[in-house]
Amino acid sequence: MSQVTCDLTISLDGFAAGPNQTLAEPLGEGGELLHRWQFEEPESNAAAIAGILEAGAYIMGRNMFAGPGPWDAEWRGWWGEEPPYHAPVFVLTHHPCEPLEMQGGTTFNFVTDGIESALAQARKAAGTKDVAIAGGAEAVRQYLSAGLIDELRLHIAPIVLGAGERLLDGVANLKLEPTEVSGTRLVTHVRYRVNH
Repeated sequence: MSQVTCDLTISLDGFAAGPNQTLAEPLGEGGELLHRWQFEEPESNAAAIAGILEAGAYIMGRNMFAGPGPWDAEWRGWWGEEPPYHAPVFVLTHHPCEPLEMQGGTTFNFVTDGIESALAQARKAAGTKDVAIAGGAEAVRQYLSAGLIDELRLHIAPIVLGAGERLLDGVANLKLEPTEVSGTRLVTHVRYRVNH
């Protein structure tokens, strides 16, 4: 049976983005340092990177797709004309928008009627494959709080941001069982089973 998974990189002090997020710095001040492991050590982290991209459908928050600030219906995402997902992506938003088809099989679908609706649509699109909650932190918190994530895969960067958007703020009664730990110089990967 397919699962709902979530891969997210956080700092040692639990931040998924640094302070002062803007369109110019969508991950906030210092936030780019979180993801060095994907670009500086891709071979050593190949299994974790492959795991992020193996889902049959993805869900992301509006800020992960378009950043903070006013909605721009002409925006096409941060990833260029061929985003890395190669699958349907469901974007949580309050602003209706027509689906956006990109190269490589990624289509961004904009969901205005809540996290459960987005998950139902993503499950249907994914078929037998997993559905991945791609981020950002606010979207992940909503799914964790609702008990809708089966496996949480945290990629912990050895940096302290000190401020920003913390992943687990406001999430209560979360019971996690670690099932696998690995790592490199720039990251520790921890897989957790989420016990509901």
